[in-house]
Amino acid sequence: MRTRHLANIYRLGVKELWSLWRDPVLLLLIVYVFTVSIYTAATAMPETLHNAPIAIVDEDGSPLSQRIGSAFYPPQFTHPAMIELAQMDQGMDAGNYTFVLNIPPNFQRDVLAGRAPELQLNVDATRMSQAFTGNNYVQQIVSSEVNEFVRRERGATAMPVDLALRARFNPTLDKTWFGGLMRIINNVTMLSIILTGAALIREREHGTVEHLLVMPVTPTEIMLAKVWSMGLVVLVTAFASLNLIVRGLLGVPIEGSLLLFVTGAALCLFATTSLGIYLATLARNMPQFGMLMVLVLVPLQLLSGAMTPRESMPELVQNLMLAAPTTHFVELSQAILYRGAGLDVVWKPFLALAVIGGALFTFALTRFRKTISQMA
Repeated sequence: MRTRHLANIYRLGVKELWSLWRDPVLLLLIVYVFTVSIYTAATAMPETLHNAPIAIVDEDGSPLSQRIGSAFYPPQFTHPAMIELAQMDQGMDAGNYTFVLNIPPNFQRDVLAGRAPELQLNVDATRMSQAFTGNNYVQQIVSSEVNEFVRRERGATAMPVDLALRARFNPTLDKTWFGGLMRIINNVTMLSIILTGAALIREREHGTVEHLLVMPVTPTEIMLAKVWSMGLVVLVTAFASLNLIVRGLLGVPIEGSLLLFVTGAALCLFATTSLGIYLATLARNMPQFGMLMVLVLVPLQLLSGAMTPRESMPELVQNLMLAAPTTHFVELSQAILYRGAGLDVVWKPFLALAVIGGALFTFALTRFRKTISQMA
């Protein structure tokens, strides 16, 4: 009896794979999600300050003001455009500059006299990512140049404490490492929900569900077949993307065990594919399924810790997201891939994923049986 059940699950899963193979749109989506999407996410992190356009209104014309102007250079900023005061508003309105630094007359004289002259920094805050990061950069650069000019020497005053800064796991602070791996984690969740939901809705729209009802198969076998087949597709493509795109093309080093990561990804897929089937039983067609998926997928990705640290979120949100599989998947993935953690470190998120996956599978199976009974 057990052998027959396993054979049914296997054959139904193979049927799902053949159905997916004959769907060029979903195949194109899979290829895009684990190639172009990974590369663009890694190389175009929005918070990176890169070639921010800046202009300087130098009304002082002193060595100090020229020194400040020469301190801005690529790759953080473009070479400063030296403009007149009357050109400042026009350039900002046209969007030519994100930052305009206005150095007033007699600036150097007031600095050397011990006064506190004011500089005006105009920021185009509609460019939010550049404005937020670049504002601090400009302040630090100006303060550093003024202090060094006053001391008449390069170098800093000796501090009573020697701070040795070591950046671990990403010593060059390269945002590519974070962007590529986190996009793979997010895409695993997204694609697993899409594929399993689309597989069930496709059968309903094509009328093949009625064919399954007259066959000697159970709802559990039908659902397990969709879970293992679609989960396998996502797992294989994610593993290939991790090696070919992230490690190969982007050159991101992987510290931990890939086998341990794949095991954790399989547990997460067990939960997310079950969630995809549950959403598909609630929707009547693909447009409805797409709207439901947006309502579920956006919180799963934004609040899981893949975009921002969970510690920066309200405590209520942190506690609620413990029920989401993506929270634990992000935790174990970062620990394994970034820090080389072993099972003794990540066993808790592994256990949480197993529990959440079992609960989601039970809920989805109950709803799936009810849906099939209504169609019978």
